[in-house]
Amino acid sequence: MSQKINDGVLSNLVAADMASEVGRLNYIIRSSLAKIRTSMPVQVISVTNSGGLSPIGYVNIQPLVSAVDGSGELWPRGIIYNVPYMRIQGGTNGIILDPAVNDIGIATVCDRDISTVKNVGNSINPATGHNFTSAPGSNRKTDMSDMVYLMTIIGAAPTQYVQFSSAGITITSPVAVTINATDIKINGKLTVVGDIETTGTLKNNTKLVGSTHTHSGVTTGSGNTGAPT
Repeated sequence: MSQKINDGVLSNLVAADMASEVGRLNYIIRSSLAKIRTSMPVQVISVTNSGGLSPIGYVNIQPLVSAVDGSGELWPRGIIYNVPYMRIQGGTNGIILDPAVNDIGIATVCDRDISTVKNVGNSINPATGHNFTSAPGSNRKTDMSDMVYLMTIIGAAPTQYVQFSSAGITITSPVAVTINATDIKINGKLTVVGDIETTGTLKNNTKLVGSTHTHSGVTTGSGNTGAPT
């Protein structure tokens, strides 16, 4: 015997549950526990962001573990829409690494309705100087509508990455590595394999090096020039 009740939870009632008071009580307990969501593996169906400079976005996700009723029939779960995802960020400092379509990751379920928090976003309450707080959006509890996507848990080897190992840190990109800053400092030995191209002036110990520096004491013949100026 199996049935689908109004709130979408599949019944796991079997004939043995009705044979005794203990069986009926056990069924009630199992049914209550089945409504509690913690976390589950999901697949990313779509994502609002794709690595660009933007606020944290949302994903649509497909839970990968189907529900099973008392007769053993599988009930695939539907797509969960507008799910916020986690980014490593503190204030305006962050690592932009957006989920990608077909990523298989883990999503956790909040214990209360978070729709109000999602709608308010990062708005600041001028009276307190902090984010707005409010009551839950509804009375639902541990509902899959209130999921948050955490991170990828199953995936192929990356082709673009930052690697930490006992040998040090490796940054690899098949395209380009761009660093934007007003001042970049390197402490230690710099080894370059390949060509170096610069735009602007290049100095060593305050002396110009490259196409714009000059030498003193130049004499035609086999003599050496003086130090660059």
